Amino acid sequence: MGKLLIVGTVAFDEIETPFGKTDKILGGAATFIGLAASQFDVDSAIVSVVGDDLPQEYLDLLKNRNIDLSGLEVVKGGKTFYWKGKYRNDLNSRDTLVTELNTLADFNPVVPDSFKDAEVVMLGNLHPSIQMSVIEQMRADPKLIVLDTMNFWMDNALEELNRVIEHIDVIAINDEEARQLTGEYSLVKAAEEIQKMGPRFVVIKKGEHGALLFHGEKVFFAPALPLEEVFDPTGAGDTFAGGFAGYLAATGSISFGNLKNAVIHGSNLASFCVERFGTERMQDLQRKEVNQRLHQFKTLTQFDIELS
Repeated sequence: MGKLLIVGTVAFDEIETPFGKTDKILGGAATFIGLAASQFDVDSAIVSVVGDDLPQEYLDLLKNRNIDLSGLEVVKGGKTFYWKGKYRNDLNSRDTLVTELNTLADFNPVVPDSFKDAEVVMLGNLHPSIQMSVIEQMRADPKLIVLDTMNFWMDNALEELNRVIEHIDVIAINDEEARQLTGEYSLVKAAEEIQKMGPRFVVIKKGEHGALLFHGEKVFFAPALPLEEVFDPTGAGDTFAGGFAGYLAATGSISFGNLKNAVIHGSNLASFCVERFGTERMQDLQRKEVNQRLHQFKTLTQFDIELS
């Protein structure tokens, strides 16, 4: 069983889409990543911080998925990170209504001793200084360090972000962020520039239009599965990252061919995430359903053609 270290937020989300709205529910990048990775034979741990206002049932949910919480700091009297957002009709754009950092404002991550030798490290979307602190705490060089980040850090902490990028193996960002980071409109050129910064592999997410994987001159495209209903896109990118990193930790191979499989597994799990609000769908997802949908992905992309 491979080891996966997950760094990110465990949070309260309050979400409104054209299809309804929620009160405060379980969210956060580390939560989505952990739930997705739990679909694989992997020993995972979350490094994060919450207040003592986070219900015990949420912690039990993660523990029951074989997720180690010894790196999850619970601040007595503190409040958990809270985000409230409203999606527009196309579900591709949203407005952030409230962001309360709370305990996250003073977070100093501590990697559990038992996970300082983790083969795969998944750095969820957080301040680059927190991500760098985790990298520096690892006892041995992981097989793979995967980074998720966003344009906010490109605007406000670019120097620190560039330092992190120098130390990672895979970066997973969306097309808009890839263009902002490099100044290149062409995603092929953007991926080339990002690889010069340090990462061996570049994953560019295109939402409902799939994802691209770049390594040197090699390129792979994974489509997004056409769905009858998309209810809430919150956490889809983090679920993709959890499926991607979880599969790689479970299989142990970091060849280009295996990363192609990891992209498919990430896309597959993300397709479930959007079917209900927040983490609801991922909480009761069964392996049988995952495998059935993998067959749909294979059918979607498989074809025979005669070439002269």
